[in-house]
Amino acid sequence: MKHGSNVRHCPFEFAEALEFDPQLKQLLTEEPVARIRLPHGEEEAWLVTRYEDVQTVTTDRRFSRNAIIGRDFPRMTPEPIVQDEAINLMDPPASSRLRSLISKGFAPRHMAHMRIRTQHVVDQLLDGMTEYGPPADLVEHLANPLPLTTICEVLDIPEADRSQLRAHARTMMDIGVDNRDKAVRAKADLRAYFATLTAHRRQNPGDDLISALATARDGDEILDDRELTVMAMVLLITGQDTTTYEIANIAYTLLTRPDELAVLRARPEMLPQAINELLRFIPFRKGVGIPRVATEDVELSGVTIRAGDIVHVSYLTANRDGRKFDRPDELDLERSGPQHMTFGWGGHHCLGAPLAATELEVAFGSLLQRLPEMRLAKAAEEVRWNTTSIWRYPLALPVTW
Repeated sequence: MKHGSNVRHCPFEFAEALEFDPQLKQLLTEEPVARIRLPHGEEEAWLVTRYEDVQTVTTDRRFSRNAIIGRDFPRMTPEPIVQDEAINLMDPPASSRLRSLISKGFAPRHMAHMRIRTQHVVDQLLDGMTEYGPPADLVEHLANPLPLTTICEVLDIPEADRSQLRAHARTMMDIGVDNRDKAVRAKADLRAYFATLTAHRRQNPGDDLISALATARDGDEILDDRELTVMAMVLLITGQDTTTYEIANIAYTLLTRPDELAVLRARPEMLPQAINELLRFIPFRKGVGIPRVATEDVELSGVTIRAGDIVHVSYLTANRDGRKFDRPDELDLERSGPQHMTFGWGGHHCLGAPLAATELEVAFGSLLQRLPEMRLAKAAEEVRWNTTSIWRYPLALPVTW
């Protein structure tokens, strides 16, 4: 067993369309448990890249998310995105209680309602896009508005408030050093907004997800006011931006691979399986997310991680691990198993994954049906990409049909 190695500087700034980050590929291949330094934060960390090691870190109780509270942990953004008391930083059993309560908001009857609402929103957006006429920007007409409109409909957020809430969420994701003060203010403003909104829903519950969470019970357990406020914030942030970018990324990937797109047009019943493979294949973000702390010495792939060490995992590399996936760098829409890690793993698997999957299926099912001749309206190399946040996505995607 060994401990210690050369520390790699990892800005993770690679942003060439949706090509896989060569530094991440190198780490997976040459040093699957590596010491790294990220752009922000005072400390060094371990980066774990193999699928099975990522599974271990995300499920083994010897790795704690809660233990990073109070530490200036290594990260991609100047200001931590996560709230100290959010479920993202809880360990079992505290997180298990919250997850059980929150999952009731995504019960089948609620999901059936969400699918109907999502289809309604998609139909309206595509009506507007076809009325606008080709060429039209798929990002502007579908990818941007759909997840925000859907999550706001599901949370029953007034339309007049939506654009400001989206702006706050985007400010928190910006990786620019000069953005830190703005990110702190954005986080505080979001928190104040949802504290007021959730208190009102607690007193006057409706047919929305916040009300469902406010009234959810597991025996005598309910979400307290602070938990409900933070969870509503998390749902807004994770429930719109990430799905927006994945709609644009999946559309770009299919539109630049006409053979795969033709298969889906001919066999639309493949869509759920195809979306799973696209989620595995697409490097949807830069770098890493929220780390954990080892609470005792643990060996991973022959490397000893000491108690107190900070540990990051890469879901991106886990999704490309050749030990787990045959031909990992190929897009195979008929691929089955193992499960991708794009929604995370273990006790912090994304609670909103069912809603995200529903939005993607409804969006692309409708596009395949309504615009069967859709294609890019400019050369793929002319598409401009985001370079200023942790997410990777096209800024615009002009299409014709």
